[in-house]
Amino acid sequence: MQKPTAIGIAPQLLVPDVVQTAEYYRDVLGFTIIGYAVTPPVYAMVQRDGLQIHFAKAGDFTTNEHHRPSTTDFILWVPEIDAFYNELKASGANIVQEIQLRPYGSREFIVRDCNGYKILIGD
Repeated sequence: MQKPTAIGIAPQLLVPDVVQTAEYYRDVLGFTIIGYAVTPPVYAMVQRDGLQIHFAKAGDFTTNEHHRPSTTDFILWVPEIDAFYNELKASGANIVQEIQLRPYGSREFIVRDCNGYKILIGD
């Protein structure tokens, strides 16, 4: 029998407005909206290059930064980091840390989304 293969993971973020969040990820971060669940929407899904992020409506939520100020909420690896940085900058993304070379050899920058989540982009 062939060993099962995990082919992806979709973080699920709690947000106050799933439509606003999905549209932000589409318009600013270049994702495509897969769809919404329920009317009015309480769940949304976006994708880019086969990667998905899901959003669930929640009145109360906190980001990782609330508990540990120096951390981010999730990491997105993009080998073409300079082109992606330029794309996000042109679309008005809130870049809170410019591209930096880390001691471990990775180049990274950080974007804050419309809900305050910090996304680390690494090459």
